Amino acid sequence: MMLFFKHCFTGIDNATYDLGKVLWALVCVVGLGLSVIAFFTGRPFDLSAFALGGSGLLAAGAASLRLKMKTEPAAQGDAP
Repeated sequence: MMLFFKHCFTGIDNATYDLGKVLWALVCVVGLGLSVIAFFTGRPFDLSAFALGGSGLLAAGAASLRLKMKTEPAAQGDAP
């Protein structure tokens, strides 16, 4: 299971952790957690507004991944 998460959160070389991927996962976990807390406490929480803000952050993260694609380290075994 840990190998699965390592592959999900690292770059193409599977050794360097990618901050953008970690932040994407964090936005999803926080949104779900806040929804659960709001459900059990009866407090209002607008998941659609949170999702709209989160999607803006995710779009910016995807754009940053695309922009820095050429600076990623080569995969192990690839020629330089």
